[in-house]
Amino acid sequence: MCGIVGYVGSAGPSGRPLDVALEGLRRLEYRGYDSAGVALVVPGGELAVAKKAGKLANLVEELDAHPLPPATAAIGHTRWATHGGPTDVNAHPHVSGRLALIHNGIVENYAALKAELLAEGVEFLSETDTEVVAHLVSRAYDATKDLTAALAGVARRLEGTFTLLVVHADVPDTVVGARHDSPLVVGLGDGENFLGSDVAAFIGSTRQALELGQDQVVTITPTSVTVTDLDGTPVQAAPYTVDWDISAAEKGGFRSFMDKEINDQPQAVADTLLGRLDLAGHLVLDEMRIGETVLRSVDKIVVVACGTAAYAGHVAKYAVEHWCRIPVEVELAHEFRYRDPVVDERTLVVAISQSGETMDTLMALRHAKEQGATTLAIVNTHGSTIPREADAVLYTHAGPEIAVASTKAFLAQITAAYLLGLYLAELRGNKFPDEVAATLSELREMPGKIQQVLDRSERVREIARWMSDTQSVLFLGRHVGYPVALEGALKLKELAYIHAEGFAAGELKHGPIALIEPGQPVFVVVPSPRGRNSLHSKVVSNIQEIRARGARTLVVAEDGDDAVVPYADEVFFVPQSSTLLAPLLAVVPLQVFASELAHAKGLDVDQPRNLAKSVTVE
Repeated sequence: MCGIVGYVGSAGPSGRPLDVALEGLRRLEYRGYDSAGVALVVPGGELAVAKKAGKLANLVEELDAHPLPPATAAIGHTRWATHGGPTDVNAHPHVSGRLALIHNGIVENYAALKAELLAEGVEFLSETDTEVVAHLVSRAYDATKDLTAALAGVARRLEGTFTLLVVHADVPDTVVGARHDSPLVVGLGDGENFLGSDVAAFIGSTRQALELGQDQVVTITPTSVTVTDLDGTPVQAAPYTVDWDISAAEKGGFRSFMDKEINDQPQAVADTLLGRLDLAGHLVLDEMRIGETVLRSVDKIVVVACGTAAYAGHVAKYAVEHWCRIPVEVELAHEFRYRDPVVDERTLVVAISQSGETMDTLMALRHAKEQGATTLAIVNTHGSTIPREADAVLYTHAGPEIAVASTKAFLAQITAAYLLGLYLAELRGNKFPDEVAATLSELREMPGKIQQVLDRSERVREIARWMSDTQSVLFLGRHVGYPVALEGALKLKELAYIHAEGFAAGELKHGPIALIEPGQPVFVVVPSPRGRNSLHSKVVSNIQEIRARGARTLVVAEDGDDAVVPYADEVFFVPQSSTLLAPLLAVVPLQVFASELAHAKGLDVDQPRNLAKSVTVE
């Protein structure tokens, strides 16, 4: 939802605290970009605060025009608005007396807490729930003179989701943070320490980090990191090393992070496949803490996810059911726990989330555990909440994904889901070892084939530029092509702000064909004509039907499929693959198309309006 960063160092008064805060915010701006602000603790016992509505560049301009004094500690925030619009006054940090506070999340009982403060004569400047917390912590500190105890005491009163960072002018060498259902990580430096909602906040300074658990409070000084629970009991935080460096969070010469991440996809898939076999040639997952007996007894799998991750789950359904002969349901996480789902101790619930902090998915995971289900997480972010709470974890190892609209995470999630399906098929005896090995061998060929799609993509970009004034695009697919069509439509909606809709091609005659009129662009994902029970001829018939009614057909088909050429206005060929693995290739032209069309419209591809990278409130 929002990006937060904290820093404290031992070098004395300098510009480094502000530099670290701004650099961290730049790397976290994908999490929110409605406003940004910083608070510095200045030697002599003062706070210096600057904040500005709009993107981070607006804050930088403000700081250039009105420089802040040297400092010993800093907190910074980039916001995605919830309570109160994106204005200067609603921007974080919020100040109460000599204290400044920033917040990621939503305080659901803020109205009652605000009423309590109003009754005591407190005056409010903003419309935010965060200012309520700032006043509460300030008053608690005045009573205790202990910043850590003050924040912990207030955190116990809050309902909802939050990560909070606070500084006080009385303690210039300290930053205190607390988290509940919202991410916070610690960066460990030499004579300095860091806090961030993501390791990207401090990856330029250190790759050594600490995981923070649920309902924990962390106090950092230049030479120490102390972690407790909300009651003050010491907690041992788990250290880890970030396995990517600063270059992975830079654009690398591309126009946008999205363009870079689309081009990162061969590596993302390859890295997700690395190290998956033991010495005996058997599949291994990252943190498989579920006993084999339990997995053999599973009689149903439920995938819970949102948005792009849910479409990855739909692809997984086709593969896992075919390989394992286990029924698979795919549920939108935000609907799952509200419909009284039927899960029990023989159900495996798979939660898919790039960030590992998606609140809807986290709540669905927790509900599944309460019902006795076994849980497994497919995530990209080490140390995040979902993998910590799941019974097992399969990391996608895709590296940081900065652009708000997901691309490489989608392919990495599909790849991880394939690995899970093959692991279960091998464990349960549904596939012979040589069959698993053959599929793994083909999976290892996919990065090279994805690169071929990227190398051929100039025609896709040309068509996208030519179609920059298009107002509506439809997408059709069957079998595994259906979730690819859904994902193609989602990317276009997210990036280009135009109507886009994905359909199962078999539904065409059941209503959607009424949308076809002369000139209507329609992408069609065509299945391979090879193999048993191919749906190829049926989809080609769909193309003929819509073209006869004036549609402009843009077809994604595999190499050698000449049967589609007479019925397509444009064909974007991808390398041949087995049917179940085809989504790894077919979706790439749709990603390129959406990105290029948005560029042609002059839109911000990395930071689409109204969207944040990680949805950390339900």
